Amino acid sequence: MPEGVNENVGARLREIRQRNRMSQRALAKKAGVVNSTISLIEAGHSNPSVGALKRILDAIPISLAEFFCLTEQGRDQIFFGKKEFTEIGKGGISYLQIGKNRVGRSIQILKETYRPGSDTGKVRLVHAGEDRGIVISGRLEVTVEDQSRVLSPGDGYYFSSSLPHRFRCVGDEPCEVVSACSPPSF
Repeated sequence: MPEGVNENVGARLREIRQRNRMSQRALAKKAGVVNSTISLIEAGHSNPSVGALKRILDAIPISLAEFFCLTEQGRDQIFFGKKEFTEIGKGGISYLQIGKNRVGRSIQILKETYRPGSDTGKVRLVHAGEDRGIVISGRLEVTVEDQSRVLSPGDGYYFSSSLPHRFRCVGDEPCEVVSACSPPSF
């Protein structure tokens, strides 16, 4: 194999093309490239430029982001080690998200960690969907509209995310929560 050629690009392209029931010739024609281009890429003998790959993927159609989010063999990733979670929080709050790059996800799963005294802000959160979670450790004050409650380990919440809401860690220890939101808000 030539140096610098990424064989995963070819394998992914072949898998996506086959899933879409397209021949190499049909894809090449639709993308405006010569037939051998698709064959060389899929065989791992050639790396397309980003522009060429985009033209080829547009012919399927699939975006560059979706193409590179797919795991080998075009399968979605099923299992995630703790080092594969994506940090999307900031400040005193950590939001570790499972499967951030999963295409077409309908639910967001987070492992939330709040430092003592941290909160989501004075301006309450509002978004489409539903929020639910279970406190694993520490104490979390959850305010939804005019209702507020301090939750301890084992307690949970479930509410419409369209209601103004806020989360705040109370006490001297960090608070950990496992939560889900549908549809994803981040």
